[in-house]
Amino acid sequence: METVRISFAIFATFGIYILVMLAIGFYFWRKTTNSSQFFLGGRDMGPAVSALSAGASDMSSWLLMGLPGALYATGVVDAWIAIGLSIGAFLNWSFVAKRLRIFTGVVSDSLTVPDYFASRFNDKSHALRIISAIVILVFFTIYISSGLIGGAKLFEGTFHLNYSYALVIGALVIVLYTFFGGYMAVCWTDLVQGLLMMLALIVLPIVLIYHLGGIKEAFDIIVNYDTKHSVNHLSFAHGATVIGIISSLAWGLGYFGQPHIIVRFMSLRRVKDVPAATAIGISWMVISLIGACLVGLLGFAYVLKFNLSLDDPEKVFIAMSQLLFNPWITGILLSALLAAIMSTASSQLLVSSSSIAEDFYKKILKKDASPRSMMIISRIAVLVVAIVAFFLSVDKNSSILSVVAYAWAGFGASFGSVVFFSLFWRRMTVGGAIAGMIVGAVVVVIHKNFTYQYFHIYEIVPGFILAAIAIIVVSLLQKPDPQVLEGYDEMIAETKIYRV
Repeated sequence: METVRISFAIFATFGIYILVMLAIGFYFWRKTTNSSQFFLGGRDMGPAVSALSAGASDMSSWLLMGLPGALYATGVVDAWIAIGLSIGAFLNWSFVAKRLRIFTGVVSDSLTVPDYFASRFNDKSHALRIISAIVILVFFTIYISSGLIGGAKLFEGTFHLNYSYALVIGALVIVLYTFFGGYMAVCWTDLVQGLLMMLALIVLPIVLIYHLGGIKEAFDIIVNYDTKHSVNHLSFAHGATVIGIISSLAWGLGYFGQPHIIVRFMSLRRVKDVPAATAIGISWMVISLIGACLVGLLGFAYVLKFNLSLDDPEKVFIAMSQLLFNPWITGILLSALLAAIMSTASSQLLVSSSSIAEDFYKKILKKDASPRSMMIISRIAVLVVAIVAFFLSVDKNSSILSVVAYAWAGFGASFGSVVFFSLFWRRMTVGGAIAGMIVGAVVVVIHKNFTYQYFHIYEIVPGFILAAIAIIVVSLLQKPDPQVLEGYDEMIAETKIYRV
């Protein structure tokens, strides 16, 4: 009977949370009448909504499952990833956000990242648009599958459901509110979800410290274990190599090319909102990353102290939430995990559907498409991408961290290099952009699947470096388009007007 009451409490909390998110989706369904609103919210997002939406859509289940699980298993040596991400996010907001918002909102009216590439390089052949849209569909389908895996693990671990049933439930919830509400629904739900995620990552470490008798006692438990087993969970260097640290820090490079994050820059209401959004976004991120690292370490200490067992380290957040709290509070904390999953997967579904609708259908197949037909195609695209990602998620043994790492590297190398050079190098050409994008994507795929066994470095490193070389070499071999140079100069002139 007690198990039934606990399950009901958690189920009821989940149900209320999901209904609120779906209600937001239905509300914005009535307000979304064209593709600009569906994909960018009519460029009317304030700094707080944009910043928290970027953070929530960025972190996904990786923040509450992948990162705590990594520190639980190997210790703070994996915190180098968090450090790299913090640096990369700060550089992204500080240097990319302003110029991208100016170019896509003032110089050209671009709704998607491929749209920006085509406008920036005056690509009338559509080659750059098609290649970038293909990259988005390939890597986002992989990325979305990581969110579906996380959702399935959450429902499986919480309600003891069969993994397949849990996967279906999680996918339906995510698809429904993205399908109806579009960008505005995603952003406003991300605001709620981002705050809920941060709250959970503040509360859980504090309660763990209380039950362990203090932070010193918690670390003493870990040190005693490490001494007996000749390991060191509290060292940033133990078991690390120079290549390993470089690989972890290189996660930060990925920020320049994540479409679901940089699209938040494009949707900001005003260029002058960038500094406020930067402060809010980075503060949220640092607090959340520290909390996630502490959940992993303190969860490890708790398991040792009370002689428990945990088969899957990536479920440490779920396990601690269930062990330490009243069932109703547990439901709220686990809703934060669901929030992390939903916020990222929904944003990625939206960007993927925008590539199909805007970059394939409207720009190439049917240039005179009506607003109504665009909305229909956009929503159909959400369903198609979700179905493909669903079938990639059927393996319950897949690691969330490894799936995210693959997709993150793909975007960081292919898009990140092109975005960065396009905003800071006047001389870059369309050929250079195409070469960089193809080289970055191909190198990531080849290194991940064939050469990593010989050279253990994160695939984003060779991908980004070789993509940058390809951009420079091909651009220098081509004569720049005068119209492209004029567009770049216009952006630079606008940056001097919008001094922030």
